[in-house]
Amino acid sequence: MPSSWLEAARNGDLAELRRRRTPEQYRAWYPAFADSGLVVPSWPTKYGGLGVSEEVAQVVNEVTSAVGLVRLNVIGLGLAGPTLLSLGSEEQRERFLLPLVRNDEIWCQLFSEPGAGSDLASLATRASREGDCWVLNGQKVWSSFAHEARFGLTLARTNPRLPKHKGITFFITDLNAPGVTVRPLRKMSGDSEFNEVFLDDVQVPDSNRVGDVGDGWRVALQTLSHERTMLSGAGSGMRDRTSGRSIERVLQLALAGAGQADSPWMEPGVRQRLATLWIEETVLRLTNLRASQARQRGEQAGAEGSIKKLFQSEHNQRLQECALDLLGARALAWHEDDNDAGRVVFGFLRSRGDTIAGGTSEIQRNVLGERILGLPKDPYDLRDVPWNELPR
Repeated sequence: MPSSWLEAARNGDLAELRRRRTPEQYRAWYPAFADSGLVVPSWPTKYGGLGVSEEVAQVVNEVTSAVGLVRLNVIGLGLAGPTLLSLGSEEQRERFLLPLVRNDEIWCQLFSEPGAGSDLASLATRASREGDCWVLNGQKVWSSFAHEARFGLTLARTNPRLPKHKGITFFITDLNAPGVTVRPLRKMSGDSEFNEVFLDDVQVPDSNRVGDVGDGWRVALQTLSHERTMLSGAGSGMRDRTSGRSIERVLQLALAGAGQADSPWMEPGVRQRLATLWIEETVLRLTNLRASQARQRGEQAGAEGSIKKLFQSEHNQRLQECALDLLGARALAWHEDDNDAGRVVFGFLRSRGDTIAGGTSEIQRNVLGERILGLPKDPYDLRDVPWNELPR
């Protein structure tokens, strides 16, 4: 790292680090981070990693995060890469993984649709075979980073006469292809991180199909499990871009002015609240470490990902609310130079979507009830009805 960045990071002065390292400078330098293998240390070396164990990778992630090294291309690293490593072809891994790690090609996810969000298997985007290509038509929505992305993980229906879970195929779509239109959506936090995407006669080569024709739901379940891991907070390696203030930063906020009579740290209720949040964060970190070790042993991700995602999303909302409360009046109105307050408020607003993105908390509880607790499915279950006969 440039010495000036490292000095500011080791001093814990994030405001100074942001002054010394602009986003443009960081992106320009980022390939050096990627080429070191430290971005994805547990991946095989031929795909940009170091081939180390998950235990070592966890230490790498902690050390690099401590000096301000944020991982870019979070959808690529968290969803596309793991999916291709487990279910993609060797040709796909060789073509896509190294540019993904270097942030040369950004990825997004084209799953949800206006009529298929929580009930994702109801998706209506169609893919028709024409020789060695597939022609895609439909609309996707809530696609984070699609306005920056080169490729999108795409679910499309290839056989409408089968039940909704069985007629889906998984594709890699080039967002630079003719017929792709991306429109940003403005969020309550003021930014436009996600988008709606229109696919009009978009051609996708069959070589960009992941898995067998009609087997897309099985591939998607793996991707969704990786997504829940990515959004699971401490130890996931992705938190810097998606989660707002960490427990360490919230503790620093509370300790500011410690010893003064009006310091929040002097309030027993505040200390208990912070202790509870610290315990939750520790539980998440250890749970993610166990999940990483299971993946290292070759075990497939399963419904336990819903436990991590459900707990992390609600924990992070509590964490960002605590940071907001500690700011007091600064959270309502702050000076334009008060970047720290602005970022705390942004993290709070951003966290409101945590219990929606990646599968709502209600859906996660359904998954846990059915697949882990063995509870019966919803009696109004249409999973065996052909998709083209479903009521809409």
